[in-house]
Amino acid sequence: MGNTIIDIKDITRDFPLGTETVRVLKGIDLLINKGEYVALMGPSGSGKSTLMNILGCLDTPTSGRYVLNGKDVSAMSDDELATIRNKEIGFVFQTFNLLPRTTALDNVALPMVYAGFKKPERTNRATEVLTQVGLADRMDHQPNQLSGGQRQRVAVARALVNHPSIILADEPTGNLDSKTSVEIMGLFDEIHAKGNTVILVTHEEDIAEHAHRIIRLRDGVIESDNVNPHK
Repeated sequence: MGNTIIDIKDITRDFPLGTETVRVLKGIDLLINKGEYVALMGPSGSGKSTLMNILGCLDTPTSGRYVLNGKDVSAMSDDELATIRNKEIGFVFQTFNLLPRTTALDNVALPMVYAGFKKPERTNRATEVLTQVGLADRMDHQPNQLSGGQRQRVAVARALVNHPSIILADEPTGNLDSKTSVEIMGLFDEIHAKGNTVILVTHEEDIAEHAHRIIRLRDGVIESDNVNPHK
């Protein structure tokens, strides 16, 4: 199983609701290999956001086991999870999550600050990934000087900067117009083609079609897990 990057076994996640307990995930088994391009889909209330939070080490399961890149993260402390997130996962969010009064270059370099890299190395690597996403001429611009598509490209560059094991994108085109969405998804296609593992959380069928494998959740279980026949 040396090619496996995500190994989830019988994951549950419960949330208290008054005197009741709501089981949002009801025993999820999932294997994802290095280099896969996976879309995670499901209607509101299906558990996809909860599963995404567990995959991204933003939350821990109530029970079950999660091995990420050979490390069992199911029962790690908050500090240990923060370290794993910084090293292993590059996040891209619908709302970009950029620091408003900070240049594109410094936004992208931020994960490297937490990882303990020296400034020259941070600057070199941030410059490299901003060039890769087509923003070589926008490095000194702050988010309010950039279009929505450019802001999302900054977010993608930030996700790539620490050479993560997984790019985890949550509704990455949700705040973009259709033309810009096509451009951003083209960028994800390029990132995947370079060997990155990409997990895309979306409710839009046309966005999911970019993935090579589509997993659908409903009522806290995996309803289907299929190879995309168009890829």
